[in-house]
Amino acid sequence: MSPDHLRRPVPAGSVVDLYRDLHRHPELSGQETRTAARLASELTHRQIDVTEGIGGTGVVGMLRNGEGPTVLLRADIDGLPVKELTGAPYASAASGTDRTGATVPVMHACGHDMHAAALIGAVDVLLARTTEWAGTVAIVFQPAEETGEGALAMIADGLPELVGTPVVALGQHVSPVPAGAVVAAAGIYGAASDNFRIRIHGVGGHASTPEAAVDPIVAAAAIVMRLQTVISRETAAHEPAVLTVSSIHAGRAENAIPDEAELTVNLRSFSASTRHRLVTAMRRVIDAESAAAGMTRQPSIERISGAPLLLNDPDATRRTLDALGESGLDAHLVTQPMTGSEDFGALGEALGCPSVFWHWGGTAPDRYSPAELATLLAEARFPDHVPMNHSPEYLPDLEWALPAGIQAMSAAALHWLQQPTSAPLDQGTR
Repeated sequence: MSPDHLRRPVPAGSVVDLYRDLHRHPELSGQETRTAARLASELTHRQIDVTEGIGGTGVVGMLRNGEGPTVLLRADIDGLPVKELTGAPYASAASGTDRTGATVPVMHACGHDMHAAALIGAVDVLLARTTEWAGTVAIVFQPAEETGEGALAMIADGLPELVGTPVVALGQHVSPVPAGAVVAAAGIYGAASDNFRIRIHGVGGHASTPEAAVDPIVAAAAIVMRLQTVISRETAAHEPAVLTVSSIHAGRAENAIPDEAELTVNLRSFSASTRHRLVTAMRRVIDAESAAAGMTRQPSIERISGAPLLLNDPDATRRTLDALGESGLDAHLVTQPMTGSEDFGALGEALGCPSVFWHWGGTAPDRYSPAELATLLAEARFPDHVPMNHSPEYLPDLEWALPAGIQAMSAAALHWLQQPTSAPLDQGTR
């Protein structure tokens, strides 16, 4: 795979500047005020009708070009509490305040800055080719994807009334696959996710007299180990599911037993029955291990965020991938869903339209050997030297990733918009 046509200069150069600016100034989920203002300004500069503050910090632009269907294009915009280690000249040094009140580093470790810049670039393509399409493009910049809250917040805050019923909702995500490749599944494409915060209530005391305390760290350790058996011993081998203990915090002094330990747990599932079984088993293990440790208070188990199954409409997905292939991209229809999660599907469900979500390659093809590339396409396994999304070292290859993302989103949008029945777009029809 060597899509040299992708290494052309990005249109207008300003889209590159936008990407670098967004990357340098990431914001946590639900706090994307600067990001939203910058993107709203980009749309306004292009004389597109803009509505801000949808679902908190969401931005919606309506690009109209005569009579025709409405197509929704979505990009997420939030960063992650990760300290950047890429060494890029435009690396983030930003920090933010998380939900617990702690100050944390912030990074665009999942590529949402690339999503936003690519969507602006796709808008520029549509503006330059208005004689080839007619209709309305709903441009949606969505906050809080990482917490699974943004799509639902925008829906609850009037997005359906603002955009109507599109013929399709289109979304994309940059990934470490080689640039030029596009990957999607028809049907279930992403797992449902559930995130829980668990607090184990012990009895604190002096480290020299553990018999006078009830140690929540020991109980938390037992819970972590026992939870692993929910997948290995309570889930069928043919049934995909993931359970991850993603954090554990307890104590501050080296000579004291704390009175509380806190864990967070992430569950991934692909059916309602599996989800129910995982949640039920998790609660049973936490309650039982706490009781076995002699806790006098029940543990608290709080669901803090999550996302529904990501469902791609089969017909719309095949149609879209065909269009991306015709545009020069290497489109792959895969049969296995990803264990990652996305709240994008909630938009199509609420708006009553089919939705299509795909991953596009953001890594220079020469970073893969032929053998590594064959393994990736056959088994979806990445080599160790290519950082994954959410890694502090994850950074899309700008000269490859941005043109590919612009090409994918614009080609998909143009495919779904009918041929013009009225005059080309001008100042009076925007």
